[in-house]
Amino acid sequence: MLFAGLVVKVDGDVHDLQQEEDARREKVLSALGLRIVRFKNDEVVRDVSAVVGKIRDVMENEKSDPL
Repeated sequence: MLFAGLVVKVDGDVHDLQQEEDARREKVLSALGLRIVRFKNDEVVRDVSAVVGKIRDVMENEKSDPL
C-alpha cells in the first residue's frame, strides 16, 4: 500500500472562525512530515474532477520530489 503523506482539507464557512485552530493543526501535521492541500467546499461541489486532478498532481510531484 502506498502512503502519500498527504492530508486533504476541505474548508467550509466555519474555517473563517477557527483559523488559529487550523494553523495549529497544520503545524502538527507538517511536523509529522505530512503535506496539506486545501480546498474550499464550493470547489469540491462545483468541480470535483478538478479537485481530484489537483490531488493527483500533488501526489505525482511528491513521487518525483520526496520530502
